[in-house]
Amino acid sequence: MGKVLCVLYDDPVDGLPSRYARDGLPSLERYPDGQTLPTPAGIDFTPGDLLGSVSGELGLRPFLERLGHELVVTSDKEGPNSVFERHLSDAEVVISQPFWPAYLTEERIAKAPNLKLALTAGIGSDHVDLDAAIAHGVTVAEVTYCNSISVAEHVVMMILSLVRSYLPSHQWVLDGGWNIADCVARSYDLEGMSVGTVAAGRIGLAVLRRLAPFDVRLHYTDRHRLPAQSEQQLGLTFHPSTQDMVPHCDVVTINAPLHRETRGLFNDELIATMRRGAYLINTARGLIAERDAIVRALQSGQLAGYAGDVWYPQPAPPDHPWRSMPHHGMTPHVSGSSLSAQARYAAGAREILESYFEGKPIREEYLIVDGGKLAGAGAHSYSTQT
Repeated sequence: MGKVLCVLYDDPVDGLPSRYARDGLPSLERYPDGQTLPTPAGIDFTPGDLLGSVSGELGLRPFLERLGHELVVTSDKEGPNSVFERHLSDAEVVISQPFWPAYLTEERIAKAPNLKLALTAGIGSDHVDLDAAIAHGVTVAEVTYCNSISVAEHVVMMILSLVRSYLPSHQWVLDGGWNIADCVARSYDLEGMSVGTVAAGRIGLAVLRRLAPFDVRLHYTDRHRLPAQSEQQLGLTFHPSTQDMVPHCDVVTINAPLHRETRGLFNDELIATMRRGAYLINTARGLIAERDAIVRALQSGQLAGYAGDVWYPQPAPPDHPWRSMPHHGMTPHVSGSSLSAQARYAAGAREILESYFEGKPIREEYLIVDGGKLAGAGAHSYSTQT
């Protein structure tokens, strides 16, 4: 029997909730494009419970132990003496989340001769060195679409929070003030602005659909152009590249995967071509934006605001400059880990593990690397040097 090594974020400081804010979750049957939700043979958790932290264990322990497998769950993932490093050498399966990623580097994969499956409980497998996974025959899978709408909702929230200066206004209330002039000195209407997305996959397209009723001008760029019907329905303007799109936008939202072509994309040079006072939202990956370039743009006023929930590394150190730069709306990496999303990605992780241990094919849309090459969603979204 195999060892499953699962890296999850820490429990709440006061422990798991004794009672949740709501009783249960809305019932969903399919994703907006018709793809079915995860369909495991069974689950051993209550949807709506906190599953993504260490004590939640993604609801996997009863299932795995019934099959005779060993499950090790930890949040300790950094350094040679971490729990993760100590157990990696004989792990057959590694499960991680984008929100608290266990970075499977080339060196770590080389130290794990038994590793057969790297499973992302969520979306985005860039914390796995895909070239190394291909070279070592490791299958990489993720729960495609499980939290795409969760992230899209977070993007819209952050756009409105920045443009309407919500966070500074809320802070005046917390501080006991009523300083209306200070609140509105940086507040604008989103109506009439031009908003563009870098990538229009499931998340990017969902953002566009949610913003259309705000009477904004919508732009997008993507390596795969949308059907003409979608462009006409939403009034979209297509641009062949990010460089071509951003000068036309008041708000830019990044919804692309991290790979060689997007790493460091938003640097000083690109930001300089944006409209002065534009807003940039990044819920994709922190490394798509150059850390210090963002700080400089906010300090100079080239950017009016920056918000997102993705950093590098994760968790971000206390002295990370994005914590203290002006006019930001940063959060920890939470956009895709709502209780609603957790129920889906926990069920999806269970479905992938059921297929793997039964020797059945993993759902094509869940695959990133399989059979020594990019596969499924990975072939659509990622590029490698292999």
